Amino acid sequence: MSAAVLHRPTALDRVTDAARPLRSGTVAAVAGLGIEIRGLTAGLGDLVTLGDGLRAEVVAVARDSITAMPLDRTDGLVAGTPATTARRRMLVPTGPALLGRVLDATGAPLDDRGPLGQVDRVPVDADAPPALDRARIRTALPLGVRVLDTLTTVGVGQRIGLFAGSGVGKSSLLSMIARGTAAEVSVIALIGERGREVREFLEDDLGPDGLARSVVVVATADQPALMRVRAAFTATRIAEAFRDAGSHVTLMMDSLTRVAMAQREIGLSVGEPPATRGYPPSVFGLLARLLERAGTGPRGSVTGIYTVLVDGDDHNEPIADTARSILDGHVVLDRRLAAAGHFPSIDVLGSVSRVASRVSSPEQVELGRRLRRVLAARRTAQDLLDVGAYARGANPLVDAAVDHEAAIDAFLQQRVDETANAEDSWARLADLVATMGATS
Repeated sequence: MSAAVLHRPTALDRVTDAARPLRSGTVAAVAGLGIEIRGLTAGLGDLVTLGDGLRAEVVAVARDSITAMPLDRTDGLVAGTPATTARRRMLVPTGPALLGRVLDATGAPLDDRGPLGQVDRVPVDADAPPALDRARIRTALPLGVRVLDTLTTVGVGQRIGLFAGSGVGKSSLLSMIARGTAAEVSVIALIGERGREVREFLEDDLGPDGLARSVVVVATADQPALMRVRAAFTATRIAEAFRDAGSHVTLMMDSLTRVAMAQREIGLSVGEPPATRGYPPSVFGLLARLLERAGTGPRGSVTGIYTVLVDGDDHNEPIADTARSILDGHVVLDRRLAAAGHFPSIDVLGSVSRVASRVSSPEQVELGRRLRRVLAARRTAQDLLDVGAYARGANPLVDAAVDHEAAIDAFLQQRVDETANAEDSWARLADLVATMGATS
């Protein structure tokens, strides 16, 4: 049994929690994102109520004060405002009743479908499955995207990142996966998104059929930093609950970078020293805790797919580098391909799935290797081809790439509204490799 299940509160826990006495103090100062409270004893992660109901969470503790971050807008908050706590931590809803619903970072419904109904409420924080309790990844997970299913194959329970700069097609690729994945349940976290994009994603990209088997957690860019961080953990906790019930879940988060940026705001506001590019140490610890919670469990699985917005198209910037070191693979989106109308703009040679060889047959692995060799040869000779200096016959692999350029591009590209069957994708790759001949 995973540690996440052990944290589920019983009826006695709920009664005991409700009977806890209120402790009180007052707001001493509000500076930046931090609210300094004196006269109140509380621990990290405890919820605090300010004034007539403004919610905050304790993020730092000192000898004679605590610092909280707001979950709501702080307009009108003044020094002397009463602060109370019952030493409770945030609980989030879980269970099948969430399917088809749109929630905020605290688990409250944002859609117009009324209350959530019969749900369990569990602490938002939980431990990752112990290393030796994780089932090994042995099965491929079809995603409905031809180039991913064949050349960067994802396994059930894997964690993979979609790395790209802004405007290169990460969100569109994520929407294709949301519609095409073979997972039983999808949990989608939209973090730091523009407000107008949320409804577009739900109605145009996900659609009624996709939403019916999904849970969507939203924290838009204008919400407090703590809400953006909590949205990531709320979505992860909901996915964990489905996994613990034996389901295979796809957890899609757009974007991991905005979670890190929100934690940077929090860390700097409570006095953490800025480190690499202004990110305090807590950011890197948070990323590890968040990403390690996805994966296989004793029964079900959570396949994590995270978008990573690389700063200035620099794939070695701190967040991208840290995420790549934790994840089980990375898919790189190329701006030049996107500008040329090549969608999805996946750089096949720069993308790696660390479990592909374990979830694909030897024949499938060989098909992918042969196409990669042709693509690599074409890239090496591209400068010569551009200036007309390449002599045909110098390299059979380059000849194959040039002769079959249209067929290769047709295989690698896919309409955003098209869902590719994994078996058909493999058959199409086999035909392409056979057409290119033995030189590949």
